[in-house]
Amino acid sequence: MASANVEFVRSIYSAWQRGDWSSVAWAHPQIEFTIADGPVPFTSTGVRGMAENWRNWLGAWEDFGMTAEEFRELDDERVLVLHSYSGRGKLSGLELEEVHSKSAILLHVRDGTVTRLVGYNDRERALADLAPGSQPSPAEQPP
Repeated sequence: MASANVEFVRSIYSAWQRGDWSSVAWAHPQIEFTIADGPVPFTSTGVRGMAENWRNWLGAWEDFGMTAEEFRELDDERVLVLHSYSGRGKLSGLELEEVHSKSAILLHVRDGTVTRLVGYNDRERALADLAPGSQPSPAEQPP
């Protein structure tokens, strides 16, 4: 049976998989939102920063979609979701599946809210950062 944190993360993904990005009720007001890799890694703090950065990401794609493939509970606070993206670049016409379709998001859940979300465009990087005995990347180091 899945933990309460995994079920909570599944409920967030359920909306995302339907293309509903409107709710931030799941996010702590001071959420740390990080993209750990890709062309422009960054970190922002707060719901407003997260929403703005996510809106910019979504704005670059047509028919953007996200499909969860696996939910992994790493400990009492962290849930790793392996997922794939789909979509087409508005300017380039490039299919997202051709560049970064296998991705991951690490969510830190505390007291029923996500306090930290770390997105990985490269799933293998996420798995390497989280492997036992590995040194976490700057994006995965505790605040």
